[in-house]
Amino acid sequence: MILFPAIDLKGGNCVRLIKGDMNESTVFNTSPGGQAAIFQSAGCEWLHVVDLDGAFAGRSINNEAIGSIIDSVKCSIQLGGGIRDLKSVEHWINKGISRVILGTAAMKNPEFVKESCKEFPDRIVIGIDAREGFVSVEGWAKHSDIDTLELADRFQDSGVSAIIYTDIDRDGVLSGVNIEATLALASKVEIPVIASGGLSSVQELKNLLDEAEGKIAGVICGRALYENRINLEDALRILSRGGQEC
Repeated sequence: MILFPAIDLKGGNCVRLIKGDMNESTVFNTSPGGQAAIFQSAGCEWLHVVDLDGAFAGRSINNEAIGSIIDSVKCSIQLGGGIRDLKSVEHWINKGISRVILGTAAMKNPEFVKESCKEFPDRIVIGIDAREGFVSVEGWAKHSDIDTLELADRFQDSGVSAIIYTDIDRDGVLSGVNIEATLALASKVEIPVIASGGLSSVQELKNLLDEAEGKIAGVICGRALYENRINLEDALRILSRGGQEC
């Protein structure tokens, strides 16, 4: 299981939201590149970066901050937020982004997602953000009547490299990953699933490993890292040993 430290960008800063509310943001670092370097130095091989302003605007906004992250690290980066056309996908991949996350586009324009997968094999991830089992889009500001499992099923055999499943009601509040819903999704599709939202402790990470039974490919962690509730080096060590302590 891969641990993806999260860098959420708002106004050029690294922030964390509470349940996706842009009015409930806390700034943890004013240097996105510096934060990325901290995560890399701890041993991370991947970073999860989201342009929150871009998710609402429908286009990339925090370009300078994203560029500083790319320039500061050599580890792989997956990027989402406001990327809704093929030109934008190509732009970020050419800039050095390893994988592009398509969220709103996955529901509103599935053909674009499939075309992106064909143009950039193994470089496209879809983000499924859910509240009470139903998909939310446009920075979680709009909610739909589309079931998360139904949306995921549409992308079987499309070439999508992973699905990031986020339980919005748990995001940023340290209430624990929704393991049941994440496992239900992972059992429904053959696409690797990454859990997101609510990871709060190293013990919970161990529990996730035990309950996932190899069905969950990764987990995204944000606030717990910034508030030092989880020591990143310890977490990476535990994951490398399959949940066993050193």
